[in-house]
Amino acid sequence: MLDREALRAHCLSLRGATEDFPFGPEAAVYKVAGKMFALQPVDAPQVSISLKCDPLRAVMLRDTFAAITPGWHLNKRHWNTVRVDGSVPDDDVLELIEHSYALVVAGLTRKQRDLLETF
Repeated sequence: MLDREALRAHCLSLRGATEDFPFGPEAAVYKVAGKMFALQPVDAPQVSISLKCDPLRAVMLRDTFAAITPGWHLNKRHWNTVRVDGSVPDDDVLELIEHSYALVVAGLTRKQRDLLETF
């Protein structure tokens, strides 16, 4: 089962990804070109990660997995919180991180996307 460090490492392995703590030390925020694609509580008893998601897919995932709920303190249409408790396969969690990243990259300007190619 994935742990916090594995989630962190996967987020940071994506091209141009950075880690920031704009909400304080209790929440790591992963960004690309200054735009958030993941938020991870640092010291919560349950490992979880909030990820951007296509709205239709977000609903389907919530209907399929009890561990996937609308994003906590985020736009509930576009964000899901994934409780990493083993009920969502690890490969699916990693793919959801990549999906979130890809959605954010798709919303960047052409210039910002071109700059990512230099990483």
